[in-house]
Amino acid sequence: MAATLAYPLPWLMVCDKTGLRYAFPGWEGTRFTLRWMHSVEQEDWEEWFEVTQNGAIELTGTRFKTFGAGVPAAAGKATTLDDGWVVMTGIQRVVDPLAVQAAVAEHYRMRYHIGYAEHTFALSRGDPPPILTFSVHRAPLWQVLPAVVRPWLLSYPAAWESG
Repeated sequence: MAATLAYPLPWLMVCDKTGLRYAFPGWEGTRFTLRWMHSVEQEDWEEWFEVTQNGAIELTGTRFKTFGAGVPAAAGKATTLDDGWVVMTGIQRVVDPLAVQAAVAEHYRMRYHIGYAEHTFALSRGDPPPILTFSVHRAPLWQVLPAVVRPWLLSYPAAWESG
């Protein structure tokens, strides 16, 4: 038991200016999605991420409903229209560490994928909006345990609208 607590494992860590907020298992292949409401278009956007073999975070795809200034016409290996969403897949761009300013008005949510199960957590809170940094680090369980438990104890899990 003590060896389990002391052995360094890979963790997907979400930090803000106060330190470690959340920690999720971060093995190779770990997937998570960020979803937020675009401040101008008032439509939800999503970006899909995966932990690579060397422990980096990679943007694998995105989907959104409207084009605006600065949005490329195509990215990655495929761009399709699916149920009213523009879907770009095969992007494979390392974005490590990933920094996000999670404004309350933009209703930032994180969906963490565990096998076939998915769990959604609210990321936005407070003013000024926190700047969250996502990265993968190895650490023993005892060092990250509060951050591992914290997202599961939230009394206000985020809703993930269908679509």
